[in-house]
Amino acid sequence: MPSLYDHAGGDEALHRLEEIFYGKLLADPVLRPLFPARRPDHVKHLTWFTAESFGGPDRFSRELGFPYLVREHRHLRITDEQRQRFVDLYMEALDEAGLPDDEAFRAAFREHAEFGSRVAQQNSLAETDADLHPLSEVPRWAWDGDE
Repeated sequence: MPSLYDHAGGDEALHRLEEIFYGKLLADPVLRPLFPARRPDHVKHLTWFTAESFGGPDRFSRELGFPYLVREHRHLRITDEQRQRFVDLYMEALDEAGLPDDEAFRAAFREHAEFGSRVAQQNSLAETDADLHPLSEVPRWAWDGDE
């Protein structure tokens, strides 16, 4: 079975997805407090993270490292409504980007988005380092949702 990365269409397809998704984040009134302005490298970083998670190149880990991701979410105070809206917009963006619509891929993608949004939310609310989610590297996502 191909990796989720290959099944999605590789870097080109994931970049298209992340560009659409990021536009949705910037325009959404619920998420605007978390994404107040376009950051030039955000789509590239999102693409690197998703690609690596899905079995593609490890650029995110090599270029940025997981501690970067923790720092980016720290003290954002992500609400349950914002976390759920993030996932919903990601799933909408899949359709608009023309990514595969088979049930197995969509289920794996939703599990990945749900898991990642929960990690980000926990890290955003952490008062101390001990409160951070224990994940310390980019998760490798598989078809069945296991790292």
